[in-house]
Amino acid sequence: MKVSVVGVGYVGLVAAACYADGGNHVVCVDNDKKKIEGLKKGIIPIYEPGLAEIIKRNEEAGRLSFTTDLKEGVDNSLVIFLGVGTPSAEDGSADISAVLSVSGQIAELMDGYRIIVTKSTVPVGTFKKVSEVIKAKTEQPFDYVSNPEFLKEGSAVDDFLKPDRVIIGTENPAVMEIMKQLYAPFMRKSSRIIFMDPASAEMAKYAANVMLAARISFMNELSGLCEKFGADIEKVRMGVGGDSRIGSAFLFAGVGYGGSCFPKDVRALVHMGQVESCPMRIAETVQEVNYIQQDRFAERVLNYFGQKAGNVTLAVWGLAFKARTDDVREAPSIRCIRRFLEAGMKIRAYDPEAMAGAVEELGGKISVAEHSYDVLEGADALVIFTDWQEFRTPDFELIASKLKRPVIFDGRNLYDPIYVRKQGIEYYSIGRT
Repeated sequence: MKVSVVGVGYVGLVAAACYADGGNHVVCVDNDKKKIEGLKKGIIPIYEPGLAEIIKRNEEAGRLSFTTDLKEGVDNSLVIFLGVGTPSAEDGSADISAVLSVSGQIAELMDGYRIIVTKSTVPVGTFKKVSEVIKAKTEQPFDYVSNPEFLKEGSAVDDFLKPDRVIIGTENPAVMEIMKQLYAPFMRKSSRIIFMDPASAEMAKYAANVMLAARISFMNELSGLCEKFGADIEKVRMGVGGDSRIGSAFLFAGVGYGGSCFPKDVRALVHMGQVESCPMRIAETVQEVNYIQQDRFAERVLNYFGQKAGNVTLAVWGLAFKARTDDVREAPSIRCIRRFLEAGMKIRAYDPEAMAGAVEELGGKISVAEHSYDVLEGADALVIFTDWQEFRTPDFELIASKLKRPVIFDGRNLYDPIYVRKQGIEYYSIGRT
């Protein structure tokens, strides 16, 4: 099948590479010349395990190409995916101006029937707006499909190739069959395609992400109560997750969630409710609790040092909002480090993939090192924000010897408190005493 993907950010690039890996001919279109030239040279703009290999394999096979020419994409495809960004506007709503703009440009270039598919996360009702824009620009026939992505950063390739489910929002049986064929390579064991109307598909995306964010925020809020009563949030997690009605996913207490999806989508759902006078009270609380959790962690560190905070140097492990990604968008580390900097603290940080992005986000106010242990030398404490695999079994004796004072603030509950304290290290984690 001939496919084009407009917008080769995180969603678009992963989708394009995987469609090509399924045997389709895919044209990737983006107006960022630097990004496209880089991709042609094998430079991948995001870190995602397995993605570079798939792109290289399919580009060499002639199934995947990159261009800044939207006409090339429209002319060489039946199905056109929209993967452009929908960032949060100042009022919390999702800004779909790029989606509408690209839709209008595509309409002006169409020379026949096309299927326009939205991969970007868009507010419920966007299908009507996109359809209206296209109809106003062309008399060519088209169909609209809502096909939201459910990719987890760090495992996006596997999620795409082996999806839990694929949601297709269209009511045209002929389009259903085309989309079914497009996803057939990823449905070898069993079909996990769910067909529904576009509005329900758009809503399902928000519902899923806010539900997952709610699980995280609930456990984070509960962790504070565990500390008050001397309970262990990790044991509570196992007790709760062992219930088959609940399950164990997204129940880890920590310093809070971040990234490109959960914060943005929670805000957008809250805004949709406000516009329609149907308040999303749970989503509002999920958002509030997430910020409270991040601030509570930062305050624990600040309170430990008190009035001496201005003379403190902190070693930081982990800057990405989660492991296996270089994404620092709305990462808890960024919010907390800003608090530390405001208090006059100096920050030396290490992250396997996210240091460049974090330095830029923080205006160059932190220093970084090439190796995790390098940031420890002479620091007053180690603060952990990301659960990278390489942080899970460190050399505690070496940590204690390099730190000016042996203390760890663990925002991801990576270690056994009893074991760490036996190494002569003060240890503070989330929801455990």
